[in-house]
Amino acid sequence: MKKRTVYAWGVAILPFVLLMVVTPRLPQPQMYHDFADKRKFFGIPNTLNVVSNFPFLVIGVIGLVLCYYNNYRSKFRLRGELWGWVCFFIGAVAAGVGSSYYHLDPNDAGLVWDRLPMAIMLTPLMAILIIERIDERKGTVSIIPLLLAGIISVFYWRFVDDLRPYGLVQSVLSVAIPLMAILLPPMYTHSTYWLWASGFYLLARVGEAMDKVIYILTLHIVSGHTLKHLCAAMGTVILTLMLAKRTIETDRRSLLKKWQVFREKVKENGSKGESCKHSNTSVQPEEDRIDLQLYSLSDKISQFHD
Repeated sequence: MKKRTVYAWGVAILPFVLLMVVTPRLPQPQMYHDFADKRKFFGIPNTLNVVSNFPFLVIGVIGLVLCYYNNYRSKFRLRGELWGWVCFFIGAVAAGVGSSYYHLDPNDAGLVWDRLPMAIMLTPLMAILIIERIDERKGTVSIIPLLLAGIISVFYWRFVDDLRPYGLVQSVLSVAIPLMAILLPPMYTHSTYWLWASGFYLLARVGEAMDKVIYILTLHIVSGHTLKHLCAAMGTVILTLMLAKRTIETDRRSLLKKWQVFREKVKENGSKGESCKHSNTSVQPEEDRIDLQLYSLSDKISQFHD
């Protein structure tokens, strides 16, 4: 088991090593700080980009209450899982504060306090899925290394001005979390909420990339970056709802298996419908033949009477 763990970490580290050796340094573009919506309301610079982070703060506090409130704490069957969710919600609270601070005066120094909370918030999610769906001990042990990977990638960017490690960590999380949610059998119900949350995180990335385009298309009502914050916060809301609503899963099949079974049932029902249709069409000519015979017989009787 120890050898397998070492191999797993080796496979995880190998892409990072290859990335650092093969690709050139990727500095932070300064145009990133030039956001579309610079409007100022109530004396707050970049108002909508600042206040759109407030939902992170609210949901983070609610999530921490769920983690430690007696009626909901029983929903966490595994101790490591509770630690992972606590880190997630602490990261959400920090994101609400740190991202607001950054958007008051966007620059590299402030961007650290935007990215660092997001790293603390997102990296434990992979550990939570490992705890729930693979192995409790391995998942619990992975919380700290994953947190460190996210934190180090942020500070490496800040002090070396190289985004490659940060980009790799974010890309791995974006792909691995929905894949694990689909392929691995869950311990709890409402597993599809993971996919909804991942979908909103993807929309957040789209909003970030299309900041100015969305601002123009909405006639300067809202920018893509503001929508990025709201979509990412919505993903946090969905995961919080999942925690509040979920129960122990009695049918421990992966989402992929359930989808395959559903597709087979749809095909089976479709084939039954086709067979019924064919049987009806095959019976119809026989009924028509009988009707013709009766009509011919009645015609002959009428001719006889005449």
